[in-house]
Amino acid sequence: MAQIAPTAIIDKSAQLGDGVRVGPGCVIERDVRIGDECELVANVLVCQGTRMGSGNLMGAGCVLGEAPQIKGVPRSASGELVIGEGNTFREYVTIHRGSSYGGGKTVVGDHNYLMAQCHLGHDVEMEDHVLMANLSNIAGHCRIESYAWLCAYTGAHQFVTIGRYAYAAGYSAIGRDAPPYMKVAGDSPSRVRSLNLTGLSRAGLGKESLVALRGAFGVLYRRRKGQTLGEAVAALDAEPGLDEHVRYLVDFLKRSAQDRFGRYRELARK
Repeated sequence: MAQIAPTAIIDKSAQLGDGVRVGPGCVIERDVRIGDECELVANVLVCQGTRMGSGNLMGAGCVLGEAPQIKGVPRSASGELVIGEGNTFREYVTIHRGSSYGGGKTVVGDHNYLMAQCHLGHDVEMEDHVLMANLSNIAGHCRIESYAWLCAYTGAHQFVTIGRYAYAAGYSAIGRDAPPYMKVAGDSPSRVRSLNLTGLSRAGLGKESLVALRGAFGVLYRRRKGQTLGEAVAALDAEPGLDEHVRYLVDFLKRSAQDRFGRYRELARK
């Protein structure tokens, strides 16, 4: 049975699972489903079209499933926000639902941790075990793959993809796809600085894969004078028996190269 503070406002059509705790000042709109054992601390707004699994924590002032920030799109516009299980959204996190300009759905996976005042725009796809530190902002249509780590004040341009196990240093401005397994930093644009060895070691990647990724980093980002990244990717792509993680990195970079901005999701722009 849900525990609901007297000052909370909940639409009659909203569905709350067992053990849900709704704190003071929270508002839950129509057409919302909240899974078991979720907690809304205080003054949380959960908007129409939001569905979430079990065990999610929403800190004070969170706004989940609000309409996309697109000129001319009314607040009543349809769309969905789909959230998995075991996520933590700290104070004043904002996540917008999907739009007709994308797939109509914003998706957040499982066991992600978004610190205070982070933002996910409309039609974003976030996988699992992502960490976003305070005031990181992700524009619409972006994709964040599993185990990415974004330090405070990181910003991502719309249609950017941030690869699995990527690490973005604080204040990074990510204007093109951030390759998996790499550390990126800086702005206009951010640049690959090194392999994310600390993150990869913590993740338990085997020694052989770490050695293979180190070699791939040298080929791609310590390349000989005059060689382009595209040429280095092609050379690596031609090698037989690539480690599975190196193969993923190569394929990621090949997709990014299909678009002139280095953001392969741009190809789906409407």
